[in-house]
Amino acid sequence: MSKIEEICAEIEQFKVESAEKLENFRLQFLSKKSELQSLLSEIKNVPPEERKTFGQKVNELKQKAQQYYDEYKAKLEESEPVVASNNDLTRPAEMLELGAAHPISVVMNEVCEIFESIGFTRATGPEIEDDWHLFTALNFAPDHPARDMQDTFFVNQQPDIALRTHTSSIQVRVMENQKPPIRVICPGRVFRNEAITSRAHCMFHQIEGLYIAENVSFAEMKQTLMFFAKKMFGEDTKIRLRPSYFPFTEPSAEMDVSCNICGGKGCTLCKGSGWVEILGCGMVDPNVLDNCGIDSKKYSGYAFGLGIERMTQVKYKTNDIRLFFENDLRFLQQFTGM
Repeated sequence: MSKIEEICAEIEQFKVESAEKLENFRLQFLSKKSELQSLLSEIKNVPPEERKTFGQKVNELKQKAQQYYDEYKAKLEESEPVVASNNDLTRPAEMLELGAAHPISVVMNEVCEIFESIGFTRATGPEIEDDWHLFTALNFAPDHPARDMQDTFFVNQQPDIALRTHTSSIQVRVMENQKPPIRVICPGRVFRNEAITSRAHCMFHQIEGLYIAENVSFAEMKQTLMFFAKKMFGEDTKIRLRPSYFPFTEPSAEMDVSCNICGGKGCTLCKGSGWVEILGCGMVDPNVLDNCGIDSKKYSGYAFGLGIERMTQVKYKTNDIRLFFENDLRFLQQFTGM
């Protein structure tokens, strides 16, 4: 009991004038190695009839030490000088820079919205496809060059599984699961084993369109594409159709638009011709309709496919397709106001 009185006197006489002294107080009276803790370990040596009184006195002393510690700490915190801030609290906050849609995404959405305005709906499909949806159903012959390793990234062979080379595979899936009339656009990313240049890339984006109904004509397709070109590039835009060949359309054509980068004078994009090829099109081959379970004697239709990168180059007057894939902020920041 005399030890308790001695510690109590030390607590009352302890002077705390700094944070260092406050820490010394805690270590001396409240830590696990303090004199108070040593008193608690001695309770087993106290006679049984005195243990209760002894324990109460020790607890009271511990509470007193804790009370003194809290009071000293509060006084020190109140006496600490307020450090003047260099920040001007009335200054408006700096706004974080916001990102923007990639120019490829902007053009892809714009193209889709133009066709959606005349009744087309969007359809999507997987980027890894089997041979049926990628080639066979679309009337590709077994020895067609597009089946060769130089054009296609194969994931597996026998059976052939590959990264899709066009979004026409989505059209096949739509025709297999829907009955005419069908009017869809199929946007997506495609892959081809090609050399990367200012005009071509091994990965790019396409939007393909398909319209199947009774008595669909080539003239109807031409007017649809004319409407699209003028909406996309301006009312002064001209188009031309050149005969071509695609396994899944007959007759087939490629469509060019007048080059708005050079105004017809010639540049790297139009190769000096004044025209830029943006899409292929044609009437759906009857074999494709039959492969997909559609009666080719009753229904006809047209299909078209356009490359988004080429259209983006024309729209924003960019002469190198590689810029869209390099993620150079100096280039991309030019489109943040779109």
